[in-house]
Amino acid sequence: MKRFYKEASIVADEGGHGVRLDGRPIRTPGRALLVVPTLELAEHIAREWAEQGEEIDPAAMRLTGLANAAIDLAAPDPASFATGIAAYGETDLLCYRANGPDALVARQAASWDPLLAWAGRRYDITFNVVAGIMHVPQPQATLARLHAAVSSHSPFILAGLSPLVSLTGSLVASLALIEGAFESSMIWDACQLDETWQAEMWGQDALATQILGQKRAEFDDCVNFCRLVGR
Repeated sequence: MKRFYKEASIVADEGGHGVRLDGRPIRTPGRALLVVPTLELAEHIAREWAEQGEEIDPAAMRLTGLANAAIDLAAPDPASFATGIAAYGETDLLCYRANGPDALVARQAASWDPLLAWAGRRYDITFNVVAGIMHVPQPQATLARLHAAVSSHSPFILAGLSPLVSLTGSLVASLALIEGAFESSMIWDACQLDETWQAEMWGQDALATQILGQKRAEFDDCVNFCRLVGR
């Protein structure tokens, strides 16, 4: 789509801050007004629109996309949206360990055990950890409390949390991230541990490296989105 506006601006709106193009409000794909909860997030979204060239590239406006998801997808039924995210707790990456070699097993334990320990303290829960990929059920109390933790967040945080869980494969790690328990770089490295190990063993693949870079950029944008929303 060709750029059809000259400038992007911000206005105080009922319940938050709206972004406008040449004075006209932006609407989401669902035709709702694009209104976000914090001024800082609105400023970043306005900057995304202002930095577009002659043609608009939606892929370059991830914060706008996440705000659209919050308004159109999460806000109408946050309970159902949260349930979909919480389902990842049943197959969390951190609970499935390698059978070997010993160096990989040790590296997984060093990176993943602190995250599970944090969740255990934070939510008073326990996990079943298994070697291999065969599914192991988690305690019902654990799943219930993880569901409650996810459901406690606003639609905007849920919109950022959802892709974080998909990118990392771990609900626990993503919750730790948005609650500020660990640095985002530590979370990323922990959840990419298996891919890093494979690259160390067999060498870098150019396409895999490119895809990983794209995933990291999306991860960073989701982290930034949640930070701008605030808890």
